[in-house]
Amino acid sequence: MSMAEIPVTNRQEDTEFVRFWNEVLAPKFTRFRHVLVGGLTYHSEAVFPELPVKAGDRVLDVGCGWGDTAMKLARIVGPEGEVVGIDCCDAFLAEAAADLEEAGLTNVGFMRGDAEMALPEGAFDFVFSRFGTMFFANPVAGLRNMRKALRPGGRMVHIVWREPADNPWLSMAKEIVLRYLPPPGEDARTCGPGPFSMSDPETVRKMMEIAGYTDIGFKRVDAPVRVGDDVQDAIAFQLAIGPAGEVFREAGALAEAKRPEIEAALAEAIGRQARDADGIVMDSSSWVISARNPGD
Repeated sequence: MSMAEIPVTNRQEDTEFVRFWNEVLAPKFTRFRHVLVGGLTYHSEAVFPELPVKAGDRVLDVGCGWGDTAMKLARIVGPEGEVVGIDCCDAFLAEAAADLEEAGLTNVGFMRGDAEMALPEGAFDFVFSRFGTMFFANPVAGLRNMRKALRPGGRMVHIVWREPADNPWLSMAKEIVLRYLPPPGEDARTCGPGPFSMSDPETVRKMMEIAGYTDIGFKRVDAPVRVGDDVQDAIAFQLAIGPAGEVFREAGALAEAKRPEIEAALAEAIGRQARDADGIVMDSSSWVISARNPGD
């Protein structure tokens, strides 16, 4: 089955979360693509060699973003295999298509879609998601759709962040910003449950069991993550994206009034972090979660 023949059922209007990603978050993420893609290199290097994917496989990459993981998977499956990257953000897919043309790969394609609503069914040997499932507003529905995309016996792997204490690259800045600003209100526009929504293995295991998976396993990966080229780049990144960025964005005029104090406090904390050849790095920790579709 070619990508053009893959059916996607139950198309619906964009949810509020998808609209928020396209209208608010996608431009911010694109601005810091150099941090988000380059910063995750260590995690990719630790995870990709052990993925249950081989030459000739058909692979679905859910929440593929700018397509870097989809193209990496395409090189693994080779010309006899095929990779489909799916994402809900138009801006991400446009850049993915441009990068694909430059890469010259012919066994990968991209499509727009919302994994919580529908995915191609029964078409893939392997389904993958790197730091995407933790934003599902309805995680069981999204995980179930990922399972249904697999052939019987097919495997899936998704990578999510572990708890805040093990991810100071995300939690430290939020703690600092909350010294100066109130937490977001209940009516705040949000990206979904957030980066730590799948940090608890027992909760996630239950979600995946309800979604129909078997052979569920968790592997911890600790790796440095890049947070910026320099201190100023790292401050701008933290105030635009992630938990600290959400607090800052929702505080509006108050945040701007307190920006000098907040930036000074962040500069002091970030300035104490380690550096490598690419910039400032901090500790991070993720779960690599694997499972199998037993078949319906």
